[in-house]
Amino acid sequence: MNFLIDANLPRRLTRIFQERGHHAVHTLDLPAGNATADSVLLDYSEQNNCVITTKDSDFSTSFWLQNRPDKLLLISTGNIRNADLETLLVANFDQLISALDENRFVELTREHVIVHA
Repeated sequence: MNFLIDANLPRRLTRIFQERGHHAVHTLDLPAGNATADSVLLDYSEQNNCVITTKDSDFSTSFWLQNRPDKLLLISTGNIRNADLETLLVANFDQLISALDENRFVELTREHVIVHA
């Protein structure tokens, strides 16, 4: 599975995905870096079959109103230390991937993995 990690998440999350056999790109790796517009990220995700991984609720609005992106992983933890976020992602990784295999919108909170139908 391919992942596009948004600017509001640490770049080192890409390593977690890559170490588990997935392709991951952070917005810092794109030509405009973290200044890349959301519309460009949506286009990139469609062209490269990526799950947009973000804390930005604008993408959930886009998902519901414009049916974009095709797949979304929303991180809804509020403020969290990067190390704690990494631990949370690793602890829930297999469940997230399984949910994303069969669903388009998955949310990770501090307590749950939520599948939005």
